[in-house]
Amino acid sequence: MALEKATITNLQTKERIPVMFNPEEYSLDIGNTFAEIGIPGLKTPPIQYIRGNVRNLKMELFLDTYEKKSDVRNETRKITSLFDKDVRTQAPPILLFSWGGLNFQCVLESVGQRFILFLENGTPVRAKLSVTLKEYEPVEIEIQRGLFIGPPTVRNIMEGETLSKIAGEVLGDPGAWREIADLNNIDNPRKPVAGTPLIIPPRKTRVRD
Repeated sequence: MALEKATITNLQTKERIPVMFNPEEYSLDIGNTFAEIGIPGLKTPPIQYIRGNVRNLKMELFLDTYEKKSDVRNETRKITSLFDKDVRTQAPPILLFSWGGLNFQCVLESVGQRFILFLENGTPVRAKLSVTLKEYEPVEIEIQRGLFIGPPTVRNIMEGETLSKIAGEVLGDPGAWREIADLNNIDNPRKPVAGTPLIIPPRKTRVRD
């Protein structure tokens, strides 16, 4: 079976750039962003999910032109040129990294270049590139997923208020009182204590197709 070469494709120009040598390994980082909600008197503040983070694909690419005695920078420029802005979009191109079933749509975030072997005249003939690719997903796809949640809020319970009244005012649904009670660990939702700070969950909005 022939060795499958990893490739980086410029999706604007359709140019495919095969790597000279497949990476020995790569890392794919993923995470979420949370916010702490400051409520006086609490030792450990509640945390609220804010958003997901884009994935980062990191790898080291090895390039060698020693046998040809040619300048390896001609090869490194094939990668670093992907930083250049497209004249139509005025932004760097969207890329697709493909290898072994991984198809990662991305932009080139950073490249660290190390030149480690030279000819007698100083021409570099071997290099290592530390490459970071940042995941790219069009906004239209995010919108089509359909569920947007705003940030949480904090407010104090006023004298005479009930959780259903608060839920109706701030969430537009008096029946959402149970969600507020659960979020704030209120044992007796019928008699909330005036002055108690409440974490109000974000209002959910369904986006139409």
